[in-house]
Amino acid sequence: MIKERLLSVEEICQYLGLSRDTVYKWIETKGLPAYRLGRLWKFKKKDVDKWLEQNAS
Repeated sequence: MIKERLLSVEEICQYLGLSRDTVYKWIETKGLPAYRLGRLWKFKKKDVDKWLEQNAS
């Protein structure tokens, strides 16, 4: 079983083409799937892709 690597805020910003502020805002207001590990937010790419498909409107 291969574990999926968690993406950092910087990596998810680059992947989505968004600013850090927008990513943090989407976590709070739009339910962007993220995991809090201590002070850091981490993301599973497949969860973000699924969320994007469901919220593409």
